[in-house]
Amino acid sequence: MTDDATNHHPAHLELGVCDYPEQVSPQNWAEDARQQKALGLRYVRIAEFAWSRLEPQPGEYAWAWLDTAVELYAAAGLEIVFCTPTAAPPAWLIEQHPEILPIGRDGHTKTFGSRRHYDFSSPVFRQHSRRITRALAERYGQHPAVVGWQTDNEFGWGDTAHSFTPAARQGFQTWLQQRYGSLDALNTAWGNVFWSMEYSGWAQIPLPNQAVAEVNPSHALDFLRYSSDQVAEFQEEQVAILRECSPGRFVTHNYMGFFSAYDHYRVSRCLDFASWDSYPTGTLEALREWKLADPALALTYARTGHPDVTAFNHDLYRGMGTGKPGSGGETVPGFWVMEQQCGQVNWAPSNPLPPQGAVQLWTQQAWAHGADAVAYFRWRAATSGQEVLHSGLLRQNSTPDRGYPEVQALKVEDLPLGRVPARVAVLHDYESLWLYNMQPHADGMNYWAQVFAYYRALRSMGQDVDLVHPDSDLSGYALIVAPALTLMTPDRAAHLAAAAQHAHMVFGPRTGFRNESGGTPRTDSRAHSPRCWACRC
Repeated sequence: MTDDATNHHPAHLELGVCDYPEQVSPQNWAEDARQQKALGLRYVRIAEFAWSRLEPQPGEYAWAWLDTAVELYAAAGLEIVFCTPTAAPPAWLIEQHPEILPIGRDGHTKTFGSRRHYDFSSPVFRQHSRRITRALAERYGQHPAVVGWQTDNEFGWGDTAHSFTPAARQGFQTWLQQRYGSLDALNTAWGNVFWSMEYSGWAQIPLPNQAVAEVNPSHALDFLRYSSDQVAEFQEEQVAILRECSPGRFVTHNYMGFFSAYDHYRVSRCLDFASWDSYPTGTLEALREWKLADPALALTYARTGHPDVTAFNHDLYRGMGTGKPGSGGETVPGFWVMEQQCGQVNWAPSNPLPPQGAVQLWTQQAWAHGADAVAYFRWRAATSGQEVLHSGLLRQNSTPDRGYPEVQALKVEDLPLGRVPARVAVLHDYESLWLYNMQPHADGMNYWAQVFAYYRALRSMGQDVDLVHPDSDLSGYALIVAPALTLMTPDRAAHLAAAAQHAHMVFGPRTGFRNESGGTPRTDSRAHSPRCWACRC
């Protein structure tokens, strides 16, 4: 993080909004900006799905409309968070290069007509991603009203983090060559002697989506690692351009709740902090998926979301960023809620109207869990497209919806920023998640459900909780809980053993059952058995 980006952190919670000026008449823009500022908003996020308006024809940029919008926001005193618009490639690009479209695990090519219709492994799309990012950053990156950037939008939405294209297969084979060096090493690591799965050429290795039945978990694990690296490298390319062309501005990405398709710690390394999109009534569906909610519980929280479900994701994404300096010189992790529900949503199985006070409740809960800023989705409800049933702070007719007066009544000066004083750490690891869920062994077994059960128990005892990677610094904790840490390496075991000298440790089932390759430990030595790796008992 640059010094300027570090100094941008405010003293108290700040508010923002997601706005889409390209979707409404320019006659509304000045009044919208004035009204946003009068509502107490500091930030406005723009341009995340505007590629077709920014570049209506190949290489022909149309900046005038966005120039006007930026100046109107700036004149109103708003600070702008720009988005790279790569989550929605325009139709002309698909027509020119249909090979950038992703192929799903069923072998069918996904088509144009929604969003996130690209393959992270496509070198052609990566080139266009860099090109449009540079064009936007060179145009607006040093504008005084621009304070930060969001890369793309919700990586992996629509089951698009894993693609099964020819480019992905070639990339995966190259990745494996670089990781293992020889086929003998790969065959040994994957245990390919089982079921005669040994390879004698790199080109023989398929993508793990069309096998007769369950694929080798070691094969699947490495494909998930490869796919995660593709997401990370895609983001790193954009971030490098933004750092070059827009110095002193923060860079973040808006993740989704309980999303599993890539390693968020790996993907977040290049960011100043992580953000996530909080939709409490929609995320409640996770409890049903994990079979943790009886009908009475689901009904109780139908209009507010379950407080621990939302809190879990706040604590998860607080632990993703590089942090900011605290008043005592310590590192204080921070995060943003980049999209905060402010009324009914449109995409859950049921979409009730939140009760009075819910928007304030959700905002203050985010602050209590360490959020630096909360941005509401969206300013005005859409009048066309897939989200016309999704609310905004304004209705389609520009009158205030029910979330508007709740935001208006917030007193953010009473919500000073500071660190969450957690003395309890819950360890979370995406590779353990992948292994746990690909072979659940019993109906209803789920990594998130397992981790959430421990988290919820800790929260019921009034404990603040940090959700952290198992290889991170654990020196400040009195209790360390590993609900589902199934992947264990000797280095990780030594790290946990050192932490056990100063903290109580709690381990859940399957701890240390898998090694780095996804198999089980091969030694017969009791000192290195799965149940003893961490505590050396």
